[in-house]
Amino acid sequence: MLVSFLAEPALLMVFFTASLISHSTQLPRIVDALAHHQFVLYPSLAFAGLAFVIVLLAENARIPVDNPSTHLELTMIHEAMILEYSARHLALVEWASSLKLFAYISIGIALFFPYGIAEVGNWNSLPLAIIALLVKLILAGAALALLEALLAKMRIFRAPEFLGTAFLLAVLGLLIHFLLGA
Repeated sequence: MLVSFLAEPALLMVFFTASLISHSTQLPRIVDALAHHQFVLYPSLAFAGLAFVIVLLAENARIPVDNPSTHLELTMIHEAMILEYSARHLALVEWASSLKLFAYISIGIALFFPYGIAEVGNWNSLPLAIIALLVKLILAGAALALLEALLAKMRIFRAPEFLGTAFLLAVLGLLIHFLLGA
C-alpha cells in the first residue's frame, strides 16, 4: 500500500501535464491533440514520461522497486499478497497483474507515443493501428526487460525516495508547461 500511496500523486501530475497540453481530461482528446496535429516536442511531456516510467515500475512491482520472481520473505512486496493462492486463483491473480502492466504500458503508449493510433471513426486505418500497437508493445516489453536486466533491486526504504523523484519530475514537467508553455 505504501508504494501505491506514493505513486498516485506522481501519476496524477503526469495526467495533469498531458491534459493541460491538450486542454482536455479525456484520453481520446489528449491522444488526438498529441498525435493528429502538428508535430511538436514538449519538454514537459519528457519529464512526465520519465515520471510515468518510474510509476509504472513501482506500481507493477518491477525491478528496481520489487522483484516479482523472488520468494524471499524480506524482499517481497507483490509476492507477499499472493502467497496463500494456488491453482486457478493464483492464475487469476497473475493474470490480473499482467493486465495491469498491459494497461499501464498501453496508457503510456497513448500519452507519450501516440503516433499510429487510428482517428475516431476511421475504420480503414484500424488494422494498421493494431499492428503499430503490437510493435510498440514489443518495444516496450524489450525496454522493460532491458531495464530489469540493468538495474538491481533497491531496498524497500529507498522506494519512497524513488517515487518522490517521480513526483518531482512530474511537477517539474507541469511547471515547465506553465512557465514555458511547452
